[in-house]
Amino acid sequence: MSKRDESIEKMKLQLDEVNARMNELQAKAQAVKQDARDTYEAEMAKLRQQSQLAHAKLDELRTVGEDTWETMVVEMEKIRDAFTHSFHYFKSQL
Repeated sequence: MSKRDESIEKMKLQLDEVNARMNELQAKAQAVKQDARDTYEAEMAKLRQQSQLAHAKLDELRTVGEDTWETMVVEMEKIRDAFTHSFHYFKSQL
């Protein structure tokens, strides 16, 4: 093999190695994207569950009698505040 062919072969191997590393990096990036998507979907599911709980408590608040109104309002405010806080935290993480 001539010096020229050896140089060309060496450069090809080096380029192939860099391309292989780029492919590995791209695969890792795709996995991270999927992990991020999975985390997003899991957190969104938690938020939706909190929203449903808040709506259920609100429906209950609408039908409660005057004797338990004050207690229910305090509970509803706690649920609303927790839900709002969770939402803002989730939003800040995006």
